[in-house]
Amino acid sequence: MAKGTIKVDGKICKGCELCIVACPQDALALSMNFNDKGYRFAELINDACTGCTNCALVCPEAAIEVYREPKPAKKVQA
Repeated sequence: MAKGTIKVDGKICKGCELCIVACPQDALALSMNFNDKGYRFAELINDACTGCTNCALVCPEAAIEVYREPKPAKKVQA
């Protein structure tokens, strides 16, 4: 299975929850903390992220960066 992670810019996230709804792995939730503007921001809550980019695509503030781990190289059989 693909492996990924995300980075949420909590300073610009407004807590709209679109990314939470869009995540097929249920890997996101609103933080218990607030940013400088008074919004609870999204954060990664478990290690189930596959790097699918759904969260970043629906984010109206472009506050999410997605990182995918490279696929392991296939072994060549001699």
